[in-house]
Amino acid sequence: MLEPSDFEVNILEFRHKSFSYDRLATVGGIEFVVFTRTETESESRLRPRLIHLRVIVPRASVVFDIGADLLFLAPDGVRPGPREAGTAVESAAEGTEFREQGFDFRRVALAPDSFVYVAREEHDRVLSDEGRRALGLA
Repeated sequence: MLEPSDFEVNILEFRHKSFSYDRLATVGGIEFVVFTRTETESESRLRPRLIHLRVIVPRASVVFDIGADLLFLAPDGVRPGPREAGTAVESAAEGTEFREQGFDFRRVALAPDSFVYVAREEHDRVLSDEGRRALGLA
């Protein structure tokens, strides 16, 4: 299992985008890692707004790929899950449910400018009152 220092100095690749480490938190006996990213809503708008994105995954599901020098998600906790080819798209163009690196994810709006990506099987735990407080989503 990776140490907090591994999260601090490496980037998670998710949806062909880079996310940086924010925090560790325990919810319902499971330790989760929170990764964050801020991006511009649309470069084509006169006054684009900033969109705040978070990926929340169990700590045991994050692995370091030394060949890519990046963090990835691993359904078995050992080998990175399959990644589809392609390029990053604006968060507004993404579906609310998708498969990424072997996990089924949901994209949930916390506010008009804030979204969280959470694995479907952890959705209820992460977005419970306890989860929101512990993970800094309140």
